[in-house]
Amino acid sequence: MTNTVCDVISLRPYCSAGKWIIPMAPYILRIGNGKDTTTTMTTIKITYRNPLEKSDTITIPVIPFDNALARDWKKALYKLVKNQNRLDKGFCFHGFPNTPRNLDFLCNKLNAHIEIINKSDSIDYLIEEYFVPDAIRYGSTYEIGLYTPGLRLKHDIMNKLHNHFERLQGTVGNTSKYYFEADTKTRHSIGQLNLLCHEIESLVLSQRKAITDPKWVRPSQITSFKDAPRYKLTDEHFELFTENGYNRRFGHVYMHWAQIGKTLFEVFRDEDAPNLATEPSICEAITSLEYYSGEFDIELGRDVLYNEHEWHTKELDKFYSWLEDNEMPIDDPKLSLGYLPIAKLDLDAYASPEAVWDAIGNHFDVYKIQVDDVECTYDYGYE
Repeated sequence: MTNTVCDVISLRPYCSAGKWIIPMAPYILRIGNGKDTTTTMTTIKITYRNPLEKSDTITIPVIPFDNALARDWKKALYKLVKNQNRLDKGFCFHGFPNTPRNLDFLCNKLNAHIEIINKSDSIDYLIEEYFVPDAIRYGSTYEIGLYTPGLRLKHDIMNKLHNHFERLQGTVGNTSKYYFEADTKTRHSIGQLNLLCHEIESLVLSQRKAITDPKWVRPSQITSFKDAPRYKLTDEHFELFTENGYNRRFGHVYMHWAQIGKTLFEVFRDEDAPNLATEPSICEAITSLEYYSGEFDIELGRDVLYNEHEWHTKELDKFYSWLEDNEMPIDDPKLSLGYLPIAKLDLDAYASPEAVWDAIGNHFDVYKIQVDDVECTYDYGYE
């Protein structure tokens, strides 16, 4: 089998004698046995349904990569499909700028869940913030441009929202007393704080990009399941962070972040690169990835590659310098610096990213997932 994956990437920078060294030539990333990055031994298919015309469906094959994590992920996904774990449809599609789940809708949902938490008899916790579009982002009356605030997210209020979630939920292995004491209804609303927070951030970014630079709208699919088992990452799994870094490719599938907390890159971005020793981060749960599951994320935006996109390269250079300033070596795979590639979609039937966005955008409902000889139909709507 010939290698059909676009797997030529640039080397990540490294620090030598106090200076950042940028490699002058790319290397070939071979994930797995060094021969092929994909395998045809596994059948994975996702069927999408038009929520308004339920007989209208499309099916897209998924081709796993040939690496240890991809093989372990496929086994975990197989169990989720076989056991018919409930698919979290309310947190599935992100970055599509035109969606009925608009900012007013998401704010109303968020406020309803906050009210449930505030009025809960099972815990004593109060969230004072009330969310409306103007509280979350600057309006369209401001100039909308690369360095102007129009339609830009207001990070402070979103950081506060995520911090409420972290306090209420806790982290993997350290469940909060609030979550432990909360009744089922309140627990559900606590979880929705996190999901709605990320959906709002993604929507605001995509709607702004749709005006300032439509080519760089970044749709994605977050495929998560209720009660999905988690498994410890191995040293071999972690090496994919070093090999792939923060490269994202159109149509590729990445391991879902199966735990609570912000990554170091998110802290760097959202909190203006704080000195972690002297400036307490507003985020109370900065975590490196420890677990994998059968859950997965699909990148539907155009490729973003180090050394090929200047803005991305400059941001990562600053981030790596910040890590060094905070005494964290960028070559430590246990810091989870980047994304873990596990598969790609077979998109040969589509002429462009825009064609894929239109196809999935018109079939905004994951209806069925098949893995080898098992399949599960998710014949219900999203929250």
